Amino acid sequence: MTRPLWAKAGSDADAQSGDKSDAMSFMSRDDVLLDRELFEHDIRATRAHVRGLASIDLLTRSDAEALDHALADLAEDYKAGGFVLDTSYEDGHTAIESYLVGRVGETGKRVHLGRSRNDQVAVALRLYMLDALDRVKAALIASARAALSLARAEERTPMPGYTHLQRAVPSTVGLWMGSFAESFADAAELCVLTRRWIDSCPLGTAAGYGVNVPLPREQVAEELGFARVQINPMSAQASRGRIEAQVVSVLWQAMQEVRRLAWDLSLFSTEEFGFVTLGPGFVTGSSIMPNKKNPDMAELLRGSAAVVGGALAEIQQVVSLPSGYHRDLQLTKPPLIRVVKVTLEALWHIPRLIETCTLHPERMKAAIDRAMLATDRAVELSTGGLPFRDAYRQAAAEIGDATEIADAGASIDARVSLGGCANLGLDQIEARLRTLG
Repeated sequence: MTRPLWAKAGSDADAQSGDKSDAMSFMSRDDVLLDRELFEHDIRATRAHVRGLASIDLLTRSDAEALDHALADLAEDYKAGGFVLDTSYEDGHTAIESYLVGRVGETGKRVHLGRSRNDQVAVALRLYMLDALDRVKAALIASARAALSLARAEERTPMPGYTHLQRAVPSTVGLWMGSFAESFADAAELCVLTRRWIDSCPLGTAAGYGVNVPLPREQVAEELGFARVQINPMSAQASRGRIEAQVVSVLWQAMQEVRRLAWDLSLFSTEEFGFVTLGPGFVTGSSIMPNKKNPDMAELLRGSAAVVGGALAEIQQVVSLPSGYHRDLQLTKPPLIRVVKVTLEALWHIPRLIETCTLHPERMKAAIDRAMLATDRAVELSTGGLPFRDAYRQAAAEIGDATEIADAGASIDARVSLGGCANLGLDQIEARLRTLG
């Protein structure tokens, strides 16, 4: 491992014998591997910081230009695979400084002036989370559009509606898929709202108490694309973990819709229901039973939501700290990065999963029986003047346990309130998606 940034004469970092090395490994953990996800953001923030130092004459123009060119080359080398961030470095911050010293000599050591690793990681994480929210929002909108397209195509296709997994009232594929279109839109809007909330720059707060140089914080924040500066240094430190928890909670909301869709598809694709057949790319066979087509994609999507819920709890348990920075916060990075990856991977499959499934309208229609019209009969009697509770009892007596297949058309056509089967409001959902991007 390269010499840590904090190493000095007489420090334990100079002793690399067995136990000390083991202690260092424990303390650095998998930071350098996680920093692969943050590295380009760290480089970008470092370039902005260099230009900020130059603007207040703490770097000469020539030194600043040399550092900026070297940082640009590092970013390109990293993208191309020429520079590998591996365990020879303590973390990404050490790697950047080591690279700069190798390229421009002693000037590379000046890049840390006015910065701490605390605000360096905070700004890299903030940029990472803003980018993640943008990408998740785009994936949610794509998923919503796929659901909306199927809702339009099968707007009046009858299917049973369920509560408690028991047949309830007639419904439609349009209503079913429209629910996912609107729910994915809700999650996309949460991405927008959370992005606005976290869109502030912590760079320049150093270790949580500011620095004794007049850093141009507003200039650097604007260059990095932030809406504002996060002003108070202690507040910036206190936001670590809490902001990560908020971002993960938004992704948890997104994954609840993924889980619900996956649950529905795995259930409705069983032989007992037979409403849906999943596309051939989303099922697998059994190693022993030749007849099987297992809905592995739906099941793994369903299980992925648990990863997000677990990560949220993990972060919440870490963030129980007094004021100031504490190394515990290092432990919030793995669950955050894990959740972003899991969510984006899951959402990437949703549009094709919806687009390639085959519906079986005849099976759906056959599952609607006369007993499911009892609610319509109760409403009919009540609108005719009978008190609803009396109408409820009369409808129950009339319908009884009738199980013959019923024509759901009149029931579907009668649901004219906004959002009902005959008035799905799909145009309004689509208009909302346009405003979200």
